[in-house]
Amino acid sequence: MLLIFFSQFHLGIRFCFHMKLNLKMNIRCCQRNFSSALPPLVPIQLPSPRETHFWYMLPDEVKSVALLNRYSELLSPCERENVNRMSGDQLKKRALLARALVRTTIARYQTNCEINPRSLKFRKNIYGKPEVEWHKDDNFSPPPLHFNISHTPSMIACGVTINAPIGIDVEEKQRKLKNDIIAFAQRYFSPYEVKLLTSISDPEVRRQEFIKLWTLKEAYVKALGKGFSAMPFKTFTIQFRTSTLRCFHLPGNSVSKASEVIVESSNDPGNLTNNCLFALLEVAGSHYAAICVENDEIVRGESNTPMKLTVRKTIPFVEDVCVSGTDAVLPLRGIIEQ
Repeated sequence: MLLIFFSQFHLGIRFCFHMKLNLKMNIRCCQRNFSSALPPLVPIQLPSPRETHFWYMLPDEVKSVALLNRYSELLSPCERENVNRMSGDQLKKRALLARALVRTTIARYQTNCEINPRSLKFRKNIYGKPEVEWHKDDNFSPPPLHFNISHTPSMIACGVTINAPIGIDVEEKQRKLKNDIIAFAQRYFSPYEVKLLTSISDPEVRRQEFIKLWTLKEAYVKALGKGFSAMPFKTFTIQFRTSTLRCFHLPGNSVSKASEVIVESSNDPGNLTNNCLFALLEVAGSHYAAICVENDEIVRGESNTPMKLTVRKTIPFVEDVCVSGTDAVLPLRGIIEQ
């Protein structure tokens, strides 16, 4: 989210929540056995080393009180408590859905033992980015799984990778900004990015490009495991250039001419880095989504192969639909390329 991120590291949702929704949902806080009325989670194989899974759900589509009750049962007491502290029914619902999406997404991946989503535990790095805290014993070898979450009022998303840190951000395409975009950019963006936005004469195009740029910058700092306070957006520049290499592969779409996203540090001008892979998408016709994953092959000096991207729309316990290659997910390019 654009404005809230300034005050704290945007992790989508804080990691401990309590729920007490006043949506006539009659959410139960007691622990009880799962109802047999809903099917189990559909298991998914772990992503390959060069693959990213992007899951999203639309809060407005989740209306069932019984389903929300089941999501509540997945949360830890601390998580439910913090959900309850949030003001407003919609905020509480989104917090619940965000925690449920994280738990159900991680739990469905095939490992050498069955994972109960309610049993998952989490920790944070020094900057507040969440990680799974696996219980290690002789019978279980935890997968090198990384995840990140982002949300807007109308979408909640979770990205998953193996071996490579990931950062994601989603923003509403129609999000209106109260501030003048150029003044806003001058406060938080690099001079190059401000110049890029100033060169756009159409106010609507300028607003759209600002949101795209924001999602890329936020995904980048989250992939690095840092937040806005640890890595202000002004300290680096996002640039686009035409690439002959495929930066990511979305089944059903040709992305051979997609823009390569490169990052320039303000501390070392002219030093452009492409040691991260980016994907910029339009999702569900209503949101922009940015994904950033460490490009470990470049770091090791090996050949650059594209990131494979699989996108699924979900309502946990109800439906999982792979939307890769459909009109629900469209790859985007940068407006100005080097």
